[in-house]
Amino acid sequence: MAEKTSLKRSARAVQDALDAAGVACVVEQLPDSTRRAKDAAKAIGCDIAQIAKSILFVKQSSGQTVMVIASGVNRIDEGKVQVHLGEEIKQATPDQVRAATGYAIGGVPPCGHVSELVIFLDEDLFALDSLWAAAGTPNAVFRILPAQLKRLTNGKVIDVAKNKTSE
Repeated sequence: MAEKTSLKRSARAVQDALDAAGVACVVEQLPDSTRRAKDAAKAIGCDIAQIAKSILFVKQSSGQTVMVIASGVNRIDEGKVQVHLGEEIKQATPDQVRAATGYAIGGVPPCGHVSELVIFLDEDLFALDSLWAAAGTPNAVFRILPAQLKRLTNGKVIDVAKNKTSE
C-alpha cells in the first residue's frame, strides 16, 4: 500500500476525492498493470467479477457523458442503458473520456471527475462482498464495498449486462 505522498498525481487526486467524500478507501499502486479487468484481477488476486470497470458513453443528441460501472465479467448492453436514458449512446473516444473525467482510459476511477457525469451501476456488483476500482493510473486501484460505491457515485443501479462471460 502506497503512502499518499508517494502516489502518482492522478492516483493522489483519486485518494483526495475519496477522502473528500468521506469514503474510507485507500488507493494502492501495484507493480503490475490493472488497465484491463483480467489484468487487474490477476494483479490484485481477486475474481474478475470484483473489478468495477468504468466505461464511458456519450449521448448522441446532447453530447452528455455517461459512465457505466460494470462487473469485470460483464459486457455492457448499450440498449439497456439507452432505455434508461431515453436516447441513443455511443462509446466515448479516448479524448472524450479524458475531457469528461480528467483521466485516461485504463485508469478511470468512479469519482473525482472534472465534469458531472450520469452514472449507472451494474446490479451484478451488488451480489459481491467487495470490489476493486481503478484509481487514476493503469496500476492504481482501491477496494470498495458496493454500498460505498453507490454512495460515492450516487449512481443508479440497473441491469447492464449483455452476457456473463469473461473478457
